Amino acid sequence: MGAAAGVLVAGIALPAVGGAGVGLVSAVEDVGLQPRDLAEPPLAQVSVVQDVKGHEIARFWEQYREVVPLDQIADIMKTAIISIEDYRFYEHGPIDIEGTLRALAKNLQSGGVAQGGSSITQQYVKQVLLNAAQTEAEKNKALEASYARKLNELRYAMGVEKKYSKDQILEKYLNIAYFGAGAYGVEAAAKRFFGVSASELTLPQAATLAGAVQDPNATDPNLGKTSRDRLLKRRNVVLDRMAELGKITKAQAAEAKKARLGYKGTPLPGGCESSRYPYFCVYVRNEILSNPDFGKTAKQRLAFLNRGGLTIKTTIDPAMQAAAGKAIRKWVHPSDDPVAAEALVQPGTGAIKAMAASRPYGTRKSRNEMSYNLVADAAHGGGIGFQAGSTFKTFTLLTALKQGMKISDGFSAGAGYTAPAYATFKNCAGKPIGDPGHTVTNDEGSPGWLTLQTGTWHSVNTFFMMLEQRVGLCEVIKTAKSLGIHRSDGNPLSEFETFTLGINEMDPVTVANAYAAIGARGKYCAPMAITQITESTGKTTDFAPKCRQALDPEVADAAAHVLTGVLTKGTMAAVGGIGRDAAGKTGTNDESSSAWFAGFTPDLAGAVSLGDPRGTSKYKLNGVTIGGRYYGSVFGASVPGPIWKDTMLSALRGVPPTKFAPVDGERFGGCGDSCRGLVSVTPPTGGGGPTGGGDSPVTVLPN
Repeated sequence: MGAAAGVLVAGIALPAVGGAGVGLVSAVEDVGLQPRDLAEPPLAQVSVVQDVKGHEIARFWEQYREVVPLDQIADIMKTAIISIEDYRFYEHGPIDIEGTLRALAKNLQSGGVAQGGSSITQQYVKQVLLNAAQTEAEKNKALEASYARKLNELRYAMGVEKKYSKDQILEKYLNIAYFGAGAYGVEAAAKRFFGVSASELTLPQAATLAGAVQDPNATDPNLGKTSRDRLLKRRNVVLDRMAELGKITKAQAAEAKKARLGYKGTPLPGGCESSRYPYFCVYVRNEILSNPDFGKTAKQRLAFLNRGGLTIKTTIDPAMQAAAGKAIRKWVHPSDDPVAAEALVQPGTGAIKAMAASRPYGTRKSRNEMSYNLVADAAHGGGIGFQAGSTFKTFTLLTALKQGMKISDGFSAGAGYTAPAYATFKNCAGKPIGDPGHTVTNDEGSPGWLTLQTGTWHSVNTFFMMLEQRVGLCEVIKTAKSLGIHRSDGNPLSEFETFTLGINEMDPVTVANAYAAIGARGKYCAPMAITQITESTGKTTDFAPKCRQALDPEVADAAAHVLTGVLTKGTMAAVGGIGRDAAGKTGTNDESSSAWFAGFTPDLAGAVSLGDPRGTSKYKLNGVTIGGRYYGSVFGASVPGPIWKDTMLSALRGVPPTKFAPVDGERFGGCGDSCRGLVSVTPPTGGGGPTGGGDSPVTVLPN
């Protein structure tokens, strides 16, 4: 026996001290084996994402596993696995002496490690080492057929048997084992194979799973008939062994063998494609993968999400999400070339309440599916977005109010605007920009006296170019940035004189969140999707809104007052309000290349974009059919505005209305004499491009 000590370790089993095991103990002592503590990293578990009500909306996982205690596993499953893998499990120590001697004899005959003789404890050790491997080299080392590896497993098995009871070891083994078909652990396997919990497994089902652990890749029923036939044969081997050991009768075994394999292939839940809220799901996933709060490196963050067994509570509101989805479906069909997208954000917290789009999210199994996040920026799985058009005029309005202009202050705007000199505008680097040879127009012209109110209500391009010139381009850019404005593609903002006309590509989340800050009286809060994360250990981390005062509250109040008129007297007048205090701004880009509406109440803000993802410069919104309706030209009030209105009416149903704070009349004045008279204004269809932006033709009414 001493001469065979080098081969003994292939058996990896330490017998109980005394009796027939004395010789083996001596051999083990010859190679210096002592119990070693096994580091047991947490098992990779499924992370569950929940909505604000606590309902599951998505799952993320690297290994699909649901850890369950031993008392939630059917007794017949425990009996089956012990019968086939280690029938003396409850009788021996870390080594099964009979299995070791059998393996030793086989290995001596073959001259190598032909048979392992591993106990369930040793198999558990092997699985732990394999799961802890970070690289391919480490994984190969955990699987290599060598005596060195067997020696290490034996040392660890000795430590495990010293640390845990037999029941604890069996529970750990059943939760770590791989059964095939992507199912890790007996609970996931029971659901994947048979559509039941581990506590509900029948004899044939338990025998099937017990048989699968020996070579789960060869018997993977998901791989086709050949693999299923192998699994069926393996199941019958388990049944025969259970009968041989007296755990079941021969009649029970024979009856169980008559049963069909019964593999259901229940889809493993998870991934954003299967989520009810796929675009929000993509946002949450990217928020964790890109946020250092969830791990210092990208690899750590991915492991945290896919292996952590997290419960992730989010801000998404089912009722508000349903409202957005229904409104979009009413106005834009999934088969339409243009795509509508909408985000709803809560003022004062930045909580994202809804993210919806007219096309389904997926891997382009059909032409209508979108493989990127239509509602968010590139950092959250989105694309380049669409130019925001005249929604950016709001930032110029805010800047003017910050600099002391009253809402009734104004000037005469012509039918066209040409920068008087190259240095008329300077970007935030102090570099002169502008093209004095280029004229921004209102197409049909809108000459006359306009104020901050009337110029905003009717989205007059030439008025806002003059206003931006007066308050300073960089100051307008700073205002926009203070409200979280950044390009959807992640590149720096384009700082040209047409900034106020919305030349930068944006996403609905960013725009809605900026407008939410106005609704919150200037309190800007970063977009927020996650409110709490509970780890598998029970550790819970709550996440609070990240807010700051970006605007003087009275400036925000005055802007809200002006923007209220857009819905009652301006470009949205034909669409109308929502029966409570609300404000917003339409946006139509150059030649109707894309269209927007961004609006808010003190309780909820939303932004809707509409454009053709094939390319807005080539595929404009002219002469198009959207949602079954024909449009000669699409404006911000044509489709985005109605979507926003229908959404808000439904989303805010049952929410007590909050009024806007009244305007400080002493500081910002009223309309007064400067708004007298009737001014004909015909805003352009352009905007967002070099010629500027505007909205649908309207008439300014006397005040």
